[in-house]
Amino acid sequence: MSLLDCFCTSRTQVEPLRPEKQSETSIHQHLVDELPFSQLPSSTRAKDVICSTNVSHYELQVEIGRGFDNLTSIHLARHTPTGTLVTIKITNLENCTDERLKALQKAVILSHFFRHPNITTYWTVFTVGSWLWVISPFMAYGSASQLLKTYFPEGMSETLIRNILFGAVRGLSYLHQNGCIHRSIKASHILISGDGLVTLSGLSHLHSLVKHGQRHRAVYDFPQFSTSVQPWLSPELLRQDLHGYNVKSDIYSVGITACELASGKVPFQDMHRTQMLLQKLKGPPYSPLDVSIFPQSESRMKNSRSGVDSGIGESVLVSSGTQTVNSDRLQTPSSKTFSPAFFSLVQLCLQQDPEKRPSASSLLSHVFFKQMKEESQDSILTLLPPKPSIALSPVSRWTEPECDFPDEKDSNWEF
Repeated sequence: MSLLDCFCTSRTQVEPLRPEKQSETSIHQHLVDELPFSQLPSSTRAKDVICSTNVSHYELQVEIGRGFDNLTSIHLARHTPTGTLVTIKITNLENCTDERLKALQKAVILSHFFRHPNITTYWTVFTVGSWLWVISPFMAYGSASQLLKTYFPEGMSETLIRNILFGAVRGLSYLHQNGCIHRSIKASHILISGDGLVTLSGLSHLHSLVKHGQRHRAVYDFPQFSTSVQPWLSPELLRQDLHGYNVKSDIYSVGITACELASGKVPFQDMHRTQMLLQKLKGPPYSPLDVSIFPQSESRMKNSRSGVDSGIGESVLVSSGTQTVNSDRLQTPSSKTFSPAFFSLVQLCLQQDPEKRPSASSLLSHVFFKQMKEESQDSILTLLPPKPSIALSPVSRWTEPECDFPDEKDSNWEF
C-alpha cells in the first residue's frame, strides 16, 4: 500500500486517543490530563464541532492565506447546514513528496491526539479526489503575523505581547510535557480567535522525543522544509552537531518571536544561514530593539504609542504623536519602550546555552507573565482592533481546480 493510500485511510475523523487505549508503540505513553470541559472555550465544545465530510456542505468564501510551503490554500468558508464560519485548508496531495505527505499525516493525527485549548484543533479531515480538506474553527483575527502586518507594523504593545505569548507558551508547555518539540514557533503559527483565544499551529514540524516507549534526551533530526523558519531556530538546532537539541530549542524561538512581536520585524531574516549562525553563537547579546539583527532595508523604526505599554489598557490603534528615531538611538538605554521584565524574558529565552534557558512551564511563572489578569482572554480583546467585519455572499460549490495554485512567497498560515 502506498503512502498516499495509507494517508487516505486516516482521512476521516479520528477518535481522540486516551491513555488506556494507547499501545506501547504509540507516539507517547501517557498524555497530560486535558483541561476540564468547563474550561474549554465555547468554540471547542462538542455541540459546536463540525463533523461533516460532505463537500457540498461547505461554501468557500475567500482565500485568506497560504501555507505548507505554498502547497496549501486556506479559505474562510460557511458550513451551510449550521451557518457556522469555519477555516478550510485544501492541499493537493499529488503535488506532495513522500516527506511532505508524512508531515501532513503527522500534523493531522497529532491534532486529534492532543487536547488543549491553546493547541489548534482540526474538527474534520477528509479527501475530495486527490485534495485533502481540513476543517477547523475560524480564527477571526488570523495569525499574530497578520496582525503585525495589518495593524502593528512598528510592533505591538507590551500588554498585547504578554497576552499572546502567554497563550502560546501554555500550549507549548503542554506539548513539552507530552514529549514533543514544536520546532516552528513564530508569529505566523500563533492564531487568535474572535473571542480572544490564542492557539499554536504549525504541527507539521513537530517531533516526538518518545520512541518505542522511551523518551530520549536529545534529537538529531533537522526539520524538513525549514528554510523559512531558520531565523527563529536555536543555535544548537542550526548547528546540527553531535549534541543534538531538545525542547529548550523551542524556548529560544519564543525569544525570537517576542522580538518579532515587539518590533514588527523578523530578526535575521535577510542574513545568510552561516552569518546567522555566527551571529547567534558569537554575536553580542541582542534585544527586541537591536536593529543590527533586522533587515538592513528597514533599519529605521518608529517609536509610537503602539509600542509602549501604558499599563492602563489604552487602545493600540492610537498613533498620534508618532516620531521617527534613528538606528543609533534605538540601541541606547534611554530609548527602551519595554519594561525590564520583558527584556529579562527575552534574555532568558535567548541564552546560547540551552541548559540556561527556562522550561516552558517555569517560563509561565516569569514576572513578565505574573501581571496577567485572570480575565486575560477578555482583556486581549480590548487591545486588539475591532473584530474584522465579514461580508459574505453566496458562492458556487467547490470544484477541483484545473491548474495548480500560483507561486506566492507570502504565506502566513501553516499546518
